[in-house]
Amino acid sequence: MEIRLALPTDLASVQGIEEASDQVFASVMDVSLWGSAPTGQERATEPGFLLVAAEGDEVVGFAHVVDVDGPGGPAHLEQIAVLPDRSRRGVGSVLLEQACRYAAERGFAQVTLRTFRDVPWNAPFYAGHGFVVMADEPDWMGPLRAAEERIGLPRNGVRVAMVRPLT
Repeated sequence: MEIRLALPTDLASVQGIEEASDQVFASVMDVSLWGSAPTGQERATEPGFLLVAAEGDEVVGFAHVVDVDGPGGPAHLEQIAVLPDRSRRGVGSVLLEQACRYAAERGFAQVTLRTFRDVPWNAPFYAGHGFVVMADEPDWMGPLRAAEERIGLPRNGVRVAMVRPLT
């Protein structure tokens, strides 16, 4: 498996990977209100970086990290997704570690994220990789919380912000 920055040819795979990955949540919550995932092209135009996990020519997962406030500030893990038939094989862990390494190399002081507190492959997974729940969420997360509320995420469980220092 290769972890690398997304190539233009990888972008067509990103939306399908996320939507397939989201279906895993259907066993523990109502995902019907979530709507379509952003396209790979939409993700690639945001400030930050998009890493993919590729097995040969097939993209099997991705990590999207958004540049919140430039180097020295936080990098925000907006999404990490792996095809369900490739899950539980360490792909997500490798993507997460490479995303943190890549952010650190670019001068970011920390990586933040928002996730479900009680879903085993969410907050507990990230805690196992050095993330801790933030006592106070920064103001810049306000629009993220509002977007989560619009699609009903809080109705499906408690959402938390987490952070991992990189220095």
